[in-house]
Amino acid sequence: MLKTKIFAILLVLLLAGTSISIPAADAATKLKAGASNGDVWDLQYRLKAMGYFNQPLDGHFGAHTRSALIRFQKAYGLTVDGVAGAKTWKQLRKYSLNLKEMDILARVVYSEARGEPYKGQVAVAAVVMNRIQSGKFPSNIQDVVFQPWAFTAVNDGQFWLTPNRSAYLAALDAVRGWDPSKGSLYYFNPDTATSEWIWSRPQKLKIGRHIFAG
Repeated sequence: MLKTKIFAILLVLLLAGTSISIPAADAATKLKAGASNGDVWDLQYRLKAMGYFNQPLDGHFGAHTRSALIRFQKAYGLTVDGVAGAKTWKQLRKYSLNLKEMDILARVVYSEARGEPYKGQVAVAAVVMNRIQSGKFPSNIQDVVFQPWAFTAVNDGQFWLTPNRSAYLAALDAVRGWDPSKGSLYYFNPDTATSEWIWSRPQKLKIGRHIFAG
């Protein structure tokens, strides 16, 4: 199963993360066929997580990487040139995560939704992705997750717990476009929520113990 294979790659890279250079989001350079550097690892990882690149990550911009990038560019209405320039990187960062960012998303899922049904875990991850893409929140996961009082688990320290396999798979499903939250930007547990403001958000559905709202 492709998702399981991608998870295995994710886990291996996380355990051996110091041996592979995954640059910060704002450090990526223009890439084209023949490039071989840390940014190519980042590019391949993002494309693989989204289901466009099905080869082993090798940090070399070869024919398979170019083909995957072209498919991504076609799908997202970009100039189809097989080159990772500024506009392509902007879309990649908006709709995908790199290795370190995927770990952040998995931590959100585990700390906020462990014990929830799998669909509910994916929905929590989707809310984070929806915020990144909305224009109403910061455009990167680091700033979205660490906004003051944005996530209870960050405030009480549970965010730093080690995610399990389900959390990583839920994060991966959300990055690949599954959104059980139906575009929600918020979620809350009605049994514990004390904020009057969160109750004022238009409610869309309930999954497990969480209500998801616009």
